[in-house]
Amino acid sequence: MTLKEKMTACLEQAVENREAAGLNLLVLRNGKPLCYAEAGYADIESGKKIRRDSIFRLYSQTKPVTAAAAMILAERGQLDLQAGVDMYLPGFRNPRVVKPDGEIVPAPRAPWVSELLGMTSGLCYPDADPAGKYAESVFVEEQAQIAAGGGMGTVEFCNELGKQPLAFLPGTRWRYGTSADVLGAVIEAASGKSFRQFLKDELLDPLGMADTDFYVPEGKRDRLVTCYRRVPGGLEPFGGMHLAVGRYDRLPAFESGGAGLVSTLQDYSAFATMLLNGGEYHGERILSEASVRYLRSPRLRPEVRRDMWDNLGGYNYGCLMRVCDMPGACECLTERDEYGWDGWLGTYFANLPGSGITFLLNQNVTDTGTAAVTRRCRNILAAEAGL
Repeated sequence: MTLKEKMTACLEQAVENREAAGLNLLVLRNGKPLCYAEAGYADIESGKKIRRDSIFRLYSQTKPVTAAAAMILAERGQLDLQAGVDMYLPGFRNPRVVKPDGEIVPAPRAPWVSELLGMTSGLCYPDADPAGKYAESVFVEEQAQIAAGGGMGTVEFCNELGKQPLAFLPGTRWRYGTSADVLGAVIEAASGKSFRQFLKDELLDPLGMADTDFYVPEGKRDRLVTCYRRVPGGLEPFGGMHLAVGRYDRLPAFESGGAGLVSTLQDYSAFATMLLNGGEYHGERILSEASVRYLRSPRLRPEVRRDMWDNLGGYNYGCLMRVCDMPGACECLTERDEYGWDGWLGTYFANLPGSGITFLLNQNVTDTGTAAVTRRCRNILAAEAGL
């Protein structure tokens, strides 16, 4: 069997097992296509099949794009990575921390921009912890405003997050949360452009990422795949909001740097290839080599690294991306210095600099992240491509 046949069979098995509704996958070596495969449905009910140009909701796979945008400003001297976030967002000017018992105490300083990149800011997503409850109140208000036809803008929303107590003193722990969203607002404040416009001017347009945006225009909406969630016996459509994201029929007021973009395999491959090429794409320099090295360098001290999830064994954390520094401890076949990230709905990307490989997989089922089918396909690739 060829690599394409093996990958297709793996994807088809995932659809048959109802792990996913539909998936597509693209592998490149040194920016040139090595394998494309697809299986399943963009919409089960209508029988519409997944295509190469299907548009997927990226959710957290938005984060590496936000990190790259921040580095563009940093290398131009417009953004100081050690500056407090309160320099850009006044909502962070009186930082506080909530203790596990609920007591709120002053924090010695606001998070630094670099701590947004490393998820060591103390910002968190909505959850049952005290800090998570405070964050949840901001998301609940934003979702209510969106449902009513409005919504807070990017800077306003993140200023409200800044008024909530942090989960810990900045820099002392790692916790996955709203750091990338706040970074998007910092980029907006530092650049003088809306976050979306900055991305378009500096990354999306130069890379030819014409299908990547915070919404899907009417003329492209038939290519947006249906989102599903797992239920007993199979999958059912999911049309709700998650992290104040979920309406794609209009430009949102809140342009989420942590979860807001939609994209295609082809579009994201341009971004991934640019990183793999040390910041260049088709002869045009998008980022400096120094910025790319910074993005994919491990950031966490051992005592902070312990906070990372169990399924990230073998990985440290760079700038809004995992970075492999112990391949033997990983749960799939890989190599040192691999980096990338995934999304809530199962989108996934990895660059393997030593082999010149880019691996991209898209799907749209809630609560997925890095799926079993993703690991299986990566292992097929490692065996076939001689990693």
